[in-house]
This record gives sequence, structure tokens and C-alpha cells, in this order.
Amino acid sequence: MKSTLYLLLFVLIFTGSKAYSQKPAFRVVALSEDKGHHVAYSERAKVWLKELAETGHFQIDFINNTSSIHEKMLSQYQLFIQLDYPPYNWSDASKAAFKNYIEQGKGGWIGFHHATLLGEFDGFPMWPWFSDFMGGIRYKNYIATFVSAKVNIEETKHPVMMGIESPFLIEKEEWYIYDKSPRTNVKVLASVDEATYSPASAIKMGDHPVVWTNEKMKARNVYIFMGHSPLLFDNAAYTKMFSNAIFWAAQKDRN
Repeated sequence: MKSTLYLLLFVLIFTGSKAYSQKPAFRVVALSEDKGHHVAYSERAKVWLKELAETGHFQIDFINNTSSIHEKMLSQYQLFIQLDYPPYNWSDASKAAFKNYIEQGKGGWIGFHHATLLGEFDGFPMWPWFSDFMGGIRYKNYIATFVSAKVNIEETKHPVMMGIESPFLIEKEEWYIYDKSPRTNVKVLASVDEATYSPASAIKMGDHPVVWTNEKMKARNVYIFMGHSPLLFDNAAYTKMFSNAIFWAAQKDRN
């Protein structure tokens, strides 16, 4: 009888400790488009994120529109990832909730690629606050034919860039240019070397940051321009940067 009770107690303790150990360390929500030419990137990102969430002990949820974004919803998450979703077609309520989340540091943010499509698009006006968040920029042009290029790390000791050799090569990207460099308003972590464009392109910006953080905001945040091709997830430098950004922005150590 005693042996049976001891066995039952052991099973309960083991099961309980296992359940506790599997409790996610933090929660992440990722916003992505459900149509258009960035879907292939987002779908590959979802697979990669699910795998990282399992090994990194966090929970990842996905949404494909901004209608569910409000303060109560955001309060559940320590990190908001904006996967190729533009800063327009948001309701006033979702804008206000997101703005508060970032300005008050209620969670971290990582944005990719389409998040700097700032201007008047699809009948929507530019979101001035988001432009300021991204360094006061406005989208101007892009390389529609795609080119490869080398990216120089400027802040080698920043946690997002740890363990990545500089420069690193991005093999296929439609590099955006803006009406000005955001450098005076943000901390630039990396920039693209336009002299390494292959094939060469006349669409250049000069000082061309591609990874930066706005330290004026309470939320830990980082924008990573590269995010068009699903092939990026075969690039070790890119996935290392993405992974670093997640744990840094969420203010969590990787287990």
C-alpha cells in the first residue's frame, strides 16, 4: 500500500514539475499579411518562429490583421513582431493601443521590411507617429529587380548583433530608400554598403541604415529592413540577428 502511495506521489511531483518547466518564459505575437508578395517570407518565418519558440521556451501566436489589437490584448504579450505588415490600414483604436504599448514600454517590438512603407498607399494617409518612431522617414523608392549586398555592422557590441561577423551578405533583397537617412533620430546598428550591390543599381541613398533602434521609446525596439525573401532563413547571420532581437527586445535571457 505504501509503495503504491509513494509511486503515486512521485508521478504527481514529476508531472507537476514537468508542467512547470514547460511553462513559456514569455509570450510573443507576430503580425503578418495574409496576401501579397510577402506571404512566402511570412510563412517561412512562422515555421522558423515555431521551432525557435519550442527550443527557446516562449509562446508564439500569429495574427494577420490589426482588428484584434487593443490594450487588453497587448497586455498578454512581452513582444510584438511586425512581419512585413505596413504601418497603414490600422484603426484609430489599434493605433492608440500600439502607440501606448511602445511609448510606455509595456513590451518590446521587432519590425521587418514592409514596416517602413511610410507614405500614402492604397488610399490611406501616412501615420505620422509611426514615421517618427522609424526616425522621421518616408518611403521613396526600392530596387524592384533585387540585388545582393554586404551589410556592415556598426554596433558590434549591441546584443542584437552579437555573434555575427561583419560584413555579412544578403543575397536577394529589394532595398528600400527613404527621403532621408534616419540616423540623426535613431541608433543605427547596421547599414548596407551600396557599392557592393550586385548587379549594380542606380537606386541609392548614400548613408543607408538597414537595422536600427529608437532609444527615445521606453520599449526595446529594433527595425530590420531585410525581410522579403524566404531564402533569408537559410542565412545564418540573418537568423542569428532575428533570434538575438527576440530575446533582447523581450528582455529575456535565452534558456
